[in-house]
Amino acid sequence: MVVAVYSTFRDFSEAKKIAHVLVEEKLVACVNIIPEIFSIYQWDGKIEEDTECAFIAKTTEDQVDVVIQRIKQLHSYDVPDIVAFPIVKGLPAYISYVEDMTK
Repeated sequence: MVVAVYSTFRDFSEAKKIAHVLVEEKLVACVNIIPEIFSIYQWDGKIEEDTECAFIAKTTEDQVDVVIQRIKQLHSYDVPDIVAFPIVKGLPAYISYVEDMTK
């Protein structure tokens, strides 16, 4: 099964750096970076507003735990937003691509 891993970062530079590591280490096949998102969240008892960057990385179910841990190792946040979503359908050729790139 193919899985999409979503995470947010302080800026584009950090997201791009981590994306390169994940692709180079064959942990993910592809990363799409969304350069700017606006986030509202609660931290230390206060409502915060911030501009961040997000990415969606495609990997396999077998690799997802390693991907999550690798992002955490490289991430600047104490508690980064790293979540995974199963891909229930997709173009068969793309699913094969993800599987082939993460072996």
